[in-house]
Amino acid sequence: MKSLAQQIEELKENLVKQLPTEVLEVFDKSIQDLKTKNIEESSIKVNDKFPDFSLPGAGNKIINLMERLKDGKVIVAFFRGSWCPYCNLELKALQDCLKQITDRKITLIAISPQTPDYSEELKNRHHLEFELLSDKDNFLAKQLGISFELQDDVVPVYARLGIALSDYNENHNNELPVPAIFVIDTDRTITYKFADTNYMNRVDIQELIGQL
Repeated sequence: MKSLAQQIEELKENLVKQLPTEVLEVFDKSIQDLKTKNIEESSIKVNDKFPDFSLPGAGNKIINLMERLKDGKVIVAFFRGSWCPYCNLELKALQDCLKQITDRKITLIAISPQTPDYSEELKNRHHLEFELLSDKDNFLAKQLGISFELQDDVVPVYARLGIALSDYNENHNNELPVPAIFVIDTDRTITYKFADTNYMNRVDIQELIGQL
């Protein structure tokens, strides 16, 4: 089975062939701009306390962090939305390794700003066996310091590609979370963090499991 990094490389190569050069240039400029904001360094850190949350999942079932921590550590993975091919690859890679996570009595939760209906559809499409929660208006992502507003020149490019964030997120603020993964101990202490404003860079799943 190919690693997540190998799958991402193949996706990048395919998108370079499929997308117009001007679209690729807008995306690259967007990533470079985000890098200047130092979101990775200024956001919540290892050894900080992760804020408690109660968020809706599929079927609008409310999931509470403290309740999940009663059973052991929790992994929280932030993704941009079901429209993002890189996020899809990461979520499927996490599903492929889910048994290695649950065998350690650890709960995996994925969070995005999209509505529960879109998350339920995504969960069913990829047969995901972990919770996908909805962070309305990026409220939790803002608390963590990993939320950003999509640049004005990127929004029309997304629309051109058929990605209407206002439909997915039910708002008009064009805010997204930086893809990030946190391992949270039972006292809400963050023991591991991965975050990268370049959404094409994703966590090394085996490195993550090694931190558990």
